[in-house]
Amino acid sequence: MNYYDATVPHLIRTLRQIPRWLDKAEAYAAQKKFDVQVLLDSRLAPDQFTLVKQMQVTCDVARYFTAGLIGVEAPKFEDEVKKAADVRARVEKTIAWLETLKPEQFEGAADRSVELPFTKEKRMQGSDYLSQFLLPNFYFHATSAYSILRHNGLDLGKADFLGDITLRDV
Repeated sequence: MNYYDATVPHLIRTLRQIPRWLDKAEAYAAQKKFDVQVLLDSRLAPDQFTLVKQMQVTCDVARYFTAGLIGVEAPKFEDEVKKAADVRARVEKTIAWLETLKPEQFEGAADRSVELPFTKEKRMQGSDYLSQFLLPNFYFHATSAYSILRHNGLDLGKADFLGDITLRDV
């Protein structure tokens, strides 16, 4: 399997769920008569990122870590993500960039030496980078965002996390 198939479609599918979560968060806040910013500023633990930061980092991981896997520079986006509209814009720009990527850019990615964003002294082989760094980080932050919303009472289920799945007649 080409690493494109193991990353880009999955990242995009999960990223497309974030605006749907925000729709539910805004509806929930309106129903309960509180400012949705209360939810956006929520966190599961005092030392964990807020909901809005989890959503921002989910986008950033998709962009920066995929770029690292294919050996290109990721586009830089403004880091002023504070409101639901900012998150929506970040998701749209991230998906738009991911949609520019082509399977051929991922050829040889398994054996590519990938620089880590937090150290210049160490590198990872592409296969390890994908399975131990890119995907776990992406899903960690997406799951944390989802969990913050669930923790605060939103009616979200597994289908809200998974998004549209492909079903076929047998």
